[in-house]
Amino acid sequence: MFLGGTISTPPASLRLRSTLNPQNAVTQSSSQATFPAAMQRKPPSYSISDEDLESRGFILRRTAEGLNLDQLNSVFVAVGFPRRDTAKIEVALQHTDALLWVEYEKTRRPVAFARATGDGVFNAIIWDVVVDPSFQSCGLGKAVMERLIEDLQAKGICNIALYSEPRVLGFYRPLGFVSDPDGIKGMVFIRKQRNKK
Repeated sequence: MFLGGTISTPPASLRLRSTLNPQNAVTQSSSQATFPAAMQRKPPSYSISDEDLESRGFILRRTAEGLNLDQLNSVFVAVGFPRRDTAKIEVALQHTDALLWVEYEKTRRPVAFARATGDGVFNAIIWDVVVDPSFQSCGLGKAVMERLIEDLQAKGICNIALYSEPRVLGFYRPLGFVSDPDGIKGMVFIRKQRNKK
């Protein structure tokens, strides 16, 4: 995940290989595209069902309503991200196209989070994928990612990318992400820091 700040090496870029290819779409006279029956999206099959998550005390949220930004910031810090200005987090959320977070019912705190920005039609980038360390290894990261990807694909977005630290690339590959697809390389502009006097 690319979060800004000082970067010593460019982050690895991953891109989701879409199962829906708009070039295979059949154009209708109303200028809308439909996919052949063999390519129609099937109902999502999640590794953990919504009902199972709920039975374990987790509530899925798809809007920022009720999200305590100070608590979210604490999760960011707990996984090693820099503490952020909550006013800037609020602005970022206003410019977010899709998000999903998990609230733990007993504490009413966010324990997992991910969001995506993009053009709303062709491209999206997933940012800020985090799971509170106390809740890691119980499937919440995968649950959030599966649903966020499904939400983006339901909007017809075929090109989904993310930035990731090299140590967690293996988490994203089983979800359909590949590094440097077809030799495509990502690039990141890094602003040079001026020496402060």
